[in-house]
Amino acid sequence: MPEMLVETEQEDVHIPSRRVLITGATGLLGRAVFKEFNENNWNAVGCGYRRAQPRFEQINLLDSIAVHDIIHDFQPHVIVHCAAERRPDVVESQPDAASQLNVAASGNLAKEAAGVGAFLIYISTDYVFDGTSPPYKETDVPNPLNLYGKTKLEGEKAVLENNEDAAVLRIPVLYGDVERLEESAVTVMFDKVQFSNKSANMDHWQQRFPTNVKDVATVCRQLAEKRMLDPSVKGTFHWSGNEQMTKYEMACAIADAFNLPSSHLRPITDCPVVGALRPRNAQLDCSKLEMLGIGQRTPFRAGIKESLWPFLVDKRWRQTVFH
Repeated sequence: MPEMLVETEQEDVHIPSRRVLITGATGLLGRAVFKEFNENNWNAVGCGYRRAQPRFEQINLLDSIAVHDIIHDFQPHVIVHCAAERRPDVVESQPDAASQLNVAASGNLAKEAAGVGAFLIYISTDYVFDGTSPPYKETDVPNPLNLYGKTKLEGEKAVLENNEDAAVLRIPVLYGDVERLEESAVTVMFDKVQFSNKSANMDHWQQRFPTNVKDVATVCRQLAEKRMLDPSVKGTFHWSGNEQMTKYEMACAIADAFNLPSSHLRPITDCPVVGALRPRNAQLDCSKLEMLGIGQRTPFRAGIKESLWPFLVDKRWRQTVFH
């Protein structure tokens, strides 16, 4: 009889047979991608660098031997490459480091993925476009205005040159369950919204399409699962929320979601003069994924409320709404 007991114990520890490796699993998008695969019958391994332990593998993506070893040990079917330097102003100030991570490491990862037959999804950005003639299809010619967009576009090329079966997924500005408000260009506005005793200037020039990381994570999983059935699923894809808003409009929507005043928020309609150049409107056309039956969109107000309520300063309000 003891053998039977051993067997049932093993059955309880069910490890799914589909394996996925997620880079940048400690970041805003990576955490959501890890969770999405992990909760949908995938054996998910996440890797990070600065914030890795203990939940995730600590890997420096610039260390090609370490990258080779984890891919050969784990033998993933899918790799979702979320790690990047994605802050445009940081890329401008540290171009070499940004290029190492966004371009060189991406090309190397694509080569290693090809070596084990893994499907690589490289996360890219709407900033590969100049924003002058939206909406943009996957076939439209990129023309990045800033160095961030240039490094991500070079990363796309490095990926597809090293691995013709890989996918590129371009996405716009992200928000979701942040660990700190600064983790997203959308959630970082919450303090300015909440502290209504002083007026705050808000960009009302650049047209954005705020996108929930949970939706992007779902798209990554759906894309991976479709690819498992159909080897022709590869190349470049776009995904985005479909609510067009400036930062000023997002801030007003956030205020509205929490019944906070917005009269202290000031719309600035001039083109910003400081920092990296931004495209005016880099709207992504998502019909290619939609035609594959892939996609999910969380309405902005619902998604932002869920993301931000833990950061509410006035706790009394929280009790009236949630209890």
